[in-house]
Amino acid sequence: MNEGFLSGVSGSLDKGRIRQDNEAIILPAAERVFARYGFRGTTMQQIADAAELPKANLHYYFGNKQTLYLRVLERILQDWLAPLEGISASADPKTALAEYVGKKIAFSFERPEASRLFANEILQGAQVVHPLLKTALRSLVEQKARILDSWILAGTLRPMDTTHFFFTVWSMTQTYADFDIQIAAVLGDNSRNRAAQARATEHVMSCIWRICGLDDEE
Repeated sequence: MNEGFLSGVSGSLDKGRIRQDNEAIILPAAERVFARYGFRGTTMQQIADAAELPKANLHYYFGNKQTLYLRVLERILQDWLAPLEGISASADPKTALAEYVGKKIAFSFERPEASRLFANEILQGAQVVHPLLKTALRSLVEQKARILDSWILAGTLRPMDTTHFFFTVWSMTQTYADFDIQIAAVLGDNSRNRAAQARATEHVMSCIWRICGLDDEE
């Protein structure tokens, strides 16, 4: 095989890895800065400083602040929706819902900036992320609600509005990120440690089991 071709392939792979490595640094840094200052209050230089990379790198990989902001929101939405994957027609309902709720609370405790950034985007009218909400989010919620409907028909879950069920889960789990200052004011300095996360998870789970009619199961 032509050595020049192999060299070109190797060079492309190296560039791809470098890009992935840099994006893995830039996106979390941008998430933190956007969450703190908002889209309008954030500059590319602030993100570059947080990422400890030259500002030129940000423009090279993302072009401008608007594109980077959209990419950050896409990443958050992707990670935010990922726990829904465990809800499948063949899954045990209680196991699947426990895993889903647990991951949602873990996301709020481990990445509160991401949750707050996304919430602020929604509160401001979702001007950037609205197309994603109407496509990816809507489609996935409709799909998972149909699975819960099938569990209800099978007698596994108590009858309920399965779409609004997800709204309820979101409100119960995301509050630990979006209103963490309020929660800390009540619980004190230990409001975000592992014990606090376990306590929150246990409480939310117990509420979900009552909603679903699973609270009497062994």
